[in-house]
Amino acid sequence: MPLKEEYISGKEKIARLFKGKKHEAVAGSRIPPGQHVIDEFRVLDLGVQPDFDPDSWKLKVYGLLEGNKEYEFSYDDILKIPPTGITADFNCVTSWTKFDIKWKGIAWRDFVNIVKPLPNWKYLIQYSLDGYSTNVPREDLEKDEKTILAYELEGKPLPREHGWPLRFIIPHLYGWKGAKFLKAIKFVEKDEPGFWETRGYNARGDIWKEERYS
Repeated sequence: MPLKEEYISGKEKIARLFKGKKHEAVAGSRIPPGQHVIDEFRVLDLGVQPDFDPDSWKLKVYGLLEGNKEYEFSYDDILKIPPTGITADFNCVTSWTKFDIKWKGIAWRDFVNIVKPLPNWKYLIQYSLDGYSTNVPREDLEKDEKTILAYELEGKPLPREHGWPLRFIIPHLYGWKGAKFLKAIKFVEKDEPGFWETRGYNARGDIWKEERYS
């Protein structure tokens, strides 16, 4: 299935039109500025929802790691790592918020202890099976203890439409900053803007600062 080119160009146009525009924050509100609450968990992607074979899928981890190591985790390897469950709100840059989504996976702090990145890493670059990529500063990954590599949604394995077999969940950032269909992550010192970041989207994406577009 090809990428949704009209959808992508439309999102680029929105980024240009709404660059620098902000909404007034409501003190004490659970809802970030410019967001509205919905009941369903909507699906947004680039038009490609890749197949997943648990026997052949691998997560590659590379870049600034101790001993210049590279890792390839099988799906079984991922499931054997002690899991963490979280409940978190999900905020999409398109302005909707879904409260209290339940995820299960590997806490980021636990994963870092396994792969042991070098002290000088500053950004994590995520790569997806559908050709998507996105960048996240180190401080954002370490800021929220709820940051996880998720493989379950609401008590069941991640379905195709929500990014099987693995996706990043970083609750204080907009949803596009956590890649679905994850296939590789790279620890780097210099930033490498990803798919939407090179198309007018903010390099960080903090929901409370309303960092939607650059």
